[in-house]
Amino acid sequence: MNDVLQALKERFSMEPYARSLGIEVVKLEPGQATLKMKTQESMNNIFGSTHGAAIYSLLDAAFELTVNSHGTVAVALEVNVHYLSAVNSGEVLLAKGREVSRSRRISACEIQITGEDGRLVANCQTLAYRKKDPLPFL
Repeated sequence: MNDVLQALKERFSMEPYARSLGIEVVKLEPGQATLKMKTQESMNNIFGSTHGAAIYSLLDAAFELTVNSHGTVAVALEVNVHYLSAVNSGEVLLAKGREVSRSRRISACEIQITGEDGRLVANCQTLAYRKKDPLPFL
């Protein structure tokens, strides 16, 4: 793992919001990120399944690491999520983000969330604006 990826992974591990949800980095490469999160009862909606906001948080974390993995600041322009399957409390979700296109200013990514049984829970397409600024913690 290069210095940029190591610094990004370390910084993410200290992010209070991600820590509160138990989101962990599984793998981080340039233009790719894999994260996991064990759902908890405290994340449930009124129907007793995991709230879409908790699933979105995992998607957003994968997006954040994927687009910032090149060492410069990238910020969200658009996020389009399709929720495809309910999630039970206690299930471990896996988020895989990958950059599908990157230009000087725009990055397009796809993030997929799968359940423990391999079913597709959510699919997401994103656009990020790539600034010239280096990540501030490098």
